[in-house]
Amino acid sequence: MTRKKKIYKKKGKVIKDLTRNIFKILNEDSNKYYNYKQIASKLKVSDTDGKNQIIKKLAELTANKKIKEVDRGKYQINEDRKYHVGTLDATSNGNAYFICDDFEHDIFVPSVNLGKGLHNDTVKAYVYKKRRSNKLEADVVEIIERAKTEFVGVLQMNKNFGFVIPDSTKMYADIFISQSKLNGAKDGDKVVATMTDWPENSKNPFGKITQVLGRPGDHDTEIHSILLEYGLPYEFPTEVEKEASELPIEITKEEIAKRRDMRGDLTFTIDPKDAKDFDDALSFTKLENGNYEIGIHIADVSHYLQPKTVLDDEAYDRATSVYLVDRVVPMLPEMLSNGVCSLRPNEEKLTFSAVFEMNEKAQVINQWFGRTVTYSDKRFAYEEAQAIIENKNNTIPADVSLTGEAYEVDETIVEATLKLDELAKKMRKKRMKSGAISFDRVEVKFHLDENANPTGVFFKEAKDANKLIEEFMLLANKKVAEFIGLSAGRPSKKTFVYRVHDEPDVEKLASLQNIVSKFGYKINTETRQKTSDSLNKLLSDVHGKGEANMVETLAIRSMSKAEYTTQNIGHYGLAFDYYSHFTSPIRRYPDVMTHRLLQHYLDGGNSPKAEIYEEKCKHSSKMEELASKAERDSIKYMQVKYMQDHKDQEFEGVISGVTEWGIYVEIKSNKCEGMVRIKDIKDDYYIFDEKQYAVVGQSTKNIIQLGDEVVVKVKHTDLERKHLDFNLISH
Repeated sequence: MTRKKKIYKKKGKVIKDLTRNIFKILNEDSNKYYNYKQIASKLKVSDTDGKNQIIKKLAELTANKKIKEVDRGKYQINEDRKYHVGTLDATSNGNAYFICDDFEHDIFVPSVNLGKGLHNDTVKAYVYKKRRSNKLEADVVEIIERAKTEFVGVLQMNKNFGFVIPDSTKMYADIFISQSKLNGAKDGDKVVATMTDWPENSKNPFGKITQVLGRPGDHDTEIHSILLEYGLPYEFPTEVEKEASELPIEITKEEIAKRRDMRGDLTFTIDPKDAKDFDDALSFTKLENGNYEIGIHIADVSHYLQPKTVLDDEAYDRATSVYLVDRVVPMLPEMLSNGVCSLRPNEEKLTFSAVFEMNEKAQVINQWFGRTVTYSDKRFAYEEAQAIIENKNNTIPADVSLTGEAYEVDETIVEATLKLDELAKKMRKKRMKSGAISFDRVEVKFHLDENANPTGVFFKEAKDANKLIEEFMLLANKKVAEFIGLSAGRPSKKTFVYRVHDEPDVEKLASLQNIVSKFGYKINTETRQKTSDSLNKLLSDVHGKGEANMVETLAIRSMSKAEYTTQNIGHYGLAFDYYSHFTSPIRRYPDVMTHRLLQHYLDGGNSPKAEIYEEKCKHSSKMEELASKAERDSIKYMQVKYMQDHKDQEFEGVISGVTEWGIYVEIKSNKCEGMVRIKDIKDDYYIFDEKQYAVVGQSTKNIIQLGDEVVVKVKHTDLERKHLDFNLISH
């Protein structure tokens, strides 16, 4: 007797992302309800097996109370189960965090729950508690708005199609490019790809190449890539350049008649040696009563930059100049930024000024704000002004001179510089006593050859000349904000653009305390004053030590972010109740808004709608953050480029970070940071200890922890990813 063959019914395919797609359908209109047939129809499922999967999934979601059955076989989203709107913060390992005002902490989103959500996207998410750990997790059910659709990456070609591998580690999906969408790009090119679609059943988004940047590793290609990664332009449209070139730049007698004429006052600028735009100048006059009249004169950009013009629209879109290692990407075309608005020596300029009468105690006795015309008698580099302050004479040595030759300065300018320095020190002392935080960080700078290759690294530290300018700019910004923000000693209701800085996060300060205690430092957070005093002591004590940069970085991260807003809450870091940005309209759009509003109120105008300015403030804060990220990336890029030529050299470093996959080491001599992977530490098998900020050897019990001094050597440099790998030589 022959045995009957078993017949197996071939099952249909499992429907991918079924839960998410059901949520998507029910979320389209939370008042509507659907039966399984309608859902099947929307999902284009027609086979019996597929429909059974839908019926089963609907029953499961109902049992979990994620959806509700409003009538027999009719389902609706369960609004009692909270759905929240927020943004995604993607990590480099493919997971993300859901950031939402409804929750005190960011909520973990595992990669399987991302639902094609990308970094910074605005999404709707279902938040739930994990059964075992009771920790909150989020599941993205809808993408409300994409943060960006353009990505910079390298094209990798297969036979008839390619993939763009994004530069950003936060973009977890490669972009599929069909043959017809290559736009002339070749295998290995660095390109800009625009995401056009992300089909439901595709692991990868589809896209098209919109720009070919060049070959990876080429200097200009990489710098342009950094800018485009953050959506920042690197050239001006033709119509913007044209409008700038057609501006009337002659200073007429009629215009001078409308302004306070301060061309006769001793006036000078102090800026970096390599500065091209000078947007602030100081004037100094000794008064008969023994006091001093000090003018802070700012380029009157708003005179040339008129609302509702192509030029103004472009400046607003950019919102800030971007300062990369080898170039400046200006907010305004060069004709304005380096020309007509730049307060160059021996030229008459239209300015917007804050003029103060001050006494010997650096107290403001009288103040005046308005439009002026000025004439700069002298341009100083910081180094030249510093020589006057240190030597207290009128000779500028050749080694700091802008011309490279020693020369003598007029005695009246020397007298003015020394008195301004004296007053600035008194103002700074008063500010620090009030609770201001002193972040005098060392800047990393590079010596570059004619091809922008780094030939050396040096550090730039703020000295008295820098602090002189800083104090008078702070004074102008503060007094302008008080002038508008206060009325008869009480807060006014006038719309204005403030620069605010909230108090530090208590948990972040506690975390900082944990780390710095390992180096023997303490932070006292009992009161606001004690917090700022102990932070200043920490920054002073750590200055010049191996761990300085790491501790300063961690201290900055414990602070809130400064931002622009019409809602004034004061500036914690500066210890000011009122603060604005008035002094740099060539490079910051909020300063242009401040100038316009100040003049509007000086003319007796009524308060405009705050909502319009609040929107502009948000945009300016966002663009400032993107510019800051691009600037940091350009420094990282140049550090990696520099280290490519030093692969045979051993470097002393400090452990600046510890993670489960490796330790980060910052080299003392050049502040370059790289990673030693745990698997590359050969003398033992090491395991990450989160509590000790350390990795611990399992056999030797050897501890390698945050702040330890080590010796490293370059193992691998990756220019495109701006990443360094080190080998640990000794610890």
